[in-house]
Amino acid sequence: MTCWRVLSGFLLALTLGAPSQGGAQPPIRIGEINSYSGIAAGFTLPYRQAVEMAVEEVNMGGGLLGRRVEVLFRDDKGNPAEAVTHAQELVFGEKVALLAGTFLSNVGLAVSDFARQNKVLFVAAEPLTEAITWSQGHRHTFRVRPNTHSQGRMLAERAAGLPYKRWAVIGPNYEYGRRAWETFWARLKELKPDVQLAGEHWPTLGKIEPGGYVTALLSQQPQAVYVSLFGSDWIAFAREAGKRGLFQKAFFVGILLGEPEYMDPLKLEAPEGMLVTGYPWYDIQTPAHKEFVVKFTKKADRTPVAGSLVGYVTFLSIFEAIRKAGRTDTERMVAALEGLRVETPIGPISYRPFDHQSTMGAWVGSTKLDRMRGHGIMVNWEYIPGEKVLPPEAEVRRMREAAK
Repeated sequence: MTCWRVLSGFLLALTLGAPSQGGAQPPIRIGEINSYSGIAAGFTLPYRQAVEMAVEEVNMGGGLLGRRVEVLFRDDKGNPAEAVTHAQELVFGEKVALLAGTFLSNVGLAVSDFARQNKVLFVAAEPLTEAITWSQGHRHTFRVRPNTHSQGRMLAERAAGLPYKRWAVIGPNYEYGRRAWETFWARLKELKPDVQLAGEHWPTLGKIEPGGYVTALLSQQPQAVYVSLFGSDWIAFAREAGKRGLFQKAFFVGILLGEPEYMDPLKLEAPEGMLVTGYPWYDIQTPAHKEFVVKFTKKADRTPVAGSLVGYVTFLSIFEAIRKAGRTDTERMVAALEGLRVETPIGPISYRPFDHQSTMGAWVGSTKLDRMRGHGIMVNWEYIPGEKVLPPEAEVRRMREAAK
């Protein structure tokens, strides 16, 4: 009897001590903060669908390091303070391995500063201000998309070949809007020193009253107008400008405005002949991209937009970094991302080790109405890799030193 009791106790101890469900480990949790409501929703909701698609694919393949991946989504509502509150809750409460996302540049900078202070990895998906990886760059932040510097140079180098000398600008009065203009204008003046500034217009983000701005631009009579508006601000402005003939009286250059997020809602009111950066998903014929379009369309019941591609590439990058690191220790993941090469639907990109900026490029072309589709598209486009327009390491180091 005594022997049986000892044996029973031993077996019970083994049972209680055994890992449940065949030794399954807890999931790898990633905190995703973005502006899922408000002015950015046209970009961020398809972005989230692509993130979910990437997560489903990796989990169907067995997860990462033998663990499932789980993404915790949070809506910052375009508010930097709210984004930081979410970051605190995700890192200290939910114990996520890293942070990802953000859309607005001021929000991205706030989360990046949180990552710097708390030594947490942050993979910035969309915020385009060059400050994130340059003047305010640090070890714990990486950025996916080509920044304002890269896209501004692409547009300026095309615009310099045009006959226009008298320019005006309209953009949202915050970090992204002003940076997008400054980098374009600086490069344009280098290439064409006789350009002149006819007027600057900086409406509050999300609160544009387009009539007054169209009136002011008509009175200033610029030959060309640079636009960094986006979302509902751009749509409201474009409709008013179209009604009053502004697009016929000046040539327009628009950063991002060839993206489906901003072309499709205007339908046949979209302006033709603009010089833009964008995403001509319908014309990119590489097998990997065509496969991405088919998968995303099936999952989301809609065609992709730029946000879809950015979300997918962001999480492919995170997954590859975790595989390379072999664990979710922050410093190991940071080291893995530095110089990391990632195969994406648009070809390979890498993360420069000295500034953590990816070499993802952008498409530059012109807008044209496609009456069969019922909206504008990009034509005569060219894909410009990031490597062609990003500054060298020595220049990045000078920018960081100057910001101290």
